Amino acid sequence: MSDLTHMSIAGALKGLESKDFTAVELAQAHIDAVEAAKDLNAFVTETPEIALKQAAESDKRRADSKAGALDGIPLAIKDLFCTEGVQTTASSHILEGFVPQYESTVTANLFREGAVMLGKASLDEFAMGSGNTHSYFGNVINPWKGEDGKPLVPGGSSGGSAAIVAARAAMGATGTDTGGSIRQPASFCGITGVKPTYGRCSRWGVIAFASSLDQPGVLARSTEDCALLLQSMAGHDPKDSTSAQKDVPDFAAAITGDIKGFKIGIPKEYRMDGMPDEIEKLWQQGVEWIKDAGADIVDISLPHTKYALATYYIIAPAEASSNLARYDGVRYGLREEGEDLRAMYEKTRAAGFGDEVKRRIMIGTYVLSAGYYDAYYIKAQKVRRLISEDFTKAFEQCDALLTPTAPSAAFAIGENEDDPIKMYLNDVFTVPASLAGLPGMSVPAGLNADGLPLGLQVIGRPWDEETVFKVGGVLEEKAAFTALPQSVIRKAA
Repeated sequence: MSDLTHMSIAGALKGLESKDFTAVELAQAHIDAVEAAKDLNAFVTETPEIALKQAAESDKRRADSKAGALDGIPLAIKDLFCTEGVQTTASSHILEGFVPQYESTVTANLFREGAVMLGKASLDEFAMGSGNTHSYFGNVINPWKGEDGKPLVPGGSSGGSAAIVAARAAMGATGTDTGGSIRQPASFCGITGVKPTYGRCSRWGVIAFASSLDQPGVLARSTEDCALLLQSMAGHDPKDSTSAQKDVPDFAAAITGDIKGFKIGIPKEYRMDGMPDEIEKLWQQGVEWIKDAGADIVDISLPHTKYALATYYIIAPAEASSNLARYDGVRYGLREEGEDLRAMYEKTRAAGFGDEVKRRIMIGTYVLSAGYYDAYYIKAQKVRRLISEDFTKAFEQCDALLTPTAPSAAFAIGENEDDPIKMYLNDVFTVPASLAGLPGMSVPAGLNADGLPLGLQVIGRPWDEETVFKVGGVLEEKAAFTALPQSVIRKAA
């Protein structure tokens, strides 16, 4: 594998600026790496011709001294972001063949800054899942392998994005995080993933799952790379009513390595029964790293955390059932013919949606139905407010929180498929921050006994991604995580 695919985004930008290589050469190296990583099934649609065209345009801009902040950087785009003229499926049969005539705001921002698109990364269908095993186009496979050699899940729903970045076939990727769908796959794949504050990045042109929770973010190989990507993605968008009119700070400049005097909260409720010892030990190691860097540790309480998962799995399916009502076979996407309009609706949705999507639509429809709306949905919204208030009180005592990212390392494909509740528990550490709309980041921090990556999560105040990056940068430096997936090591040999 070319050395060009093992560079950081920051390093690649310096190399392009000093003319050590061209954007076309960088793009071609990653196109070759994508081809070599085909067994991961990480892409729904590959776009090598577009990548080379964009790279050539990048080289021209750089020659004219008009380069953007990301000019020439090859990225994977989660197949939830609408891309003009390129198939966008949400990994669902119901949208197979759908080609948008417009560009999502996030991808438009990235392309404006010169980013290069390698393709559309697979995901759990409509972003509903924790293992990337619910894609109509097949399972995505984690480039890491367990000791027994069984293929592992990359996490979800942004599993294709995480897998291709971990495989060194893309320098970064877009993701979306509704309940942990950036942070958990980042942990499973040994990379860095950031969910910004809800409203920091525009949702316009992003296919909706749960509108009050969905938030675009990034996956890359370092905190600095994530900061550079988020810098270009973020900003107010008048086309999105939930997009905040907030200035975008210089996120990369926040990564100073200095957190002396910071107070980092450790929520006692995240110490859960049955949590593996290795997760507990890694968390304690993270605490020691924070202390060594000069920060103070503060024990805090988030008393309503125990209700977070149940609350999420009422609110998210309710919003999904409403959002997905638009897929009816009338305007776009799949259409199955029926003897009348109702039969056409039923046949189209039965054929077009996978089992997990159907399950969540049914749950959502139930909790929104007459007689249950007050009992479930309204009550869940009240609990959501209490969860958010817990965080507000906690941040009166500290500057950021440190927790594990996930309750386990990556598990074998098919291992938890017969138990949806067990799959939902993968999000137990990430869902609370999502319900409160807070920024969160997963940093690779170590390996478990089977040699699989584990992540630590930093959670910050609303609109304080700078502190999240600052603390994440310290954890990254202390952990010095350099392990690579076995497949990457073999290809580099």
